[in-house]
Amino acid sequence: MSETDKWSGVAQYASLMNMVNIAVYVLCIGLAWWALQAFRFDILLRKPKGAQAIMLQILLSIGLGQLVAGFFIQYLGLSMSFSKMF
Repeated sequence: MSETDKWSGVAQYASLMNMVNIAVYVLCIGLAWWALQAFRFDILLRKPKGAQAIMLQILLSIGLGQLVAGFFIQYLGLSMSFSKMF
């Protein structure tokens, strides 16, 4: 195997992992948005249908989705590297 073939395989693996990471982030943010729809914001907010309330839901979805996605991506990375130990 030549040096360029070796780096080509590494680049393909990195590209694949980047695509998986993006998909996991988008999926987790979508799931967080869906889950937050069950929360009753009308009790806590003055204008639950206003632009600020919607922006708050978006930001909460991104934050919660990022935390959950980070957990799954880190778990995936650790489990993949764990197999290389043996």
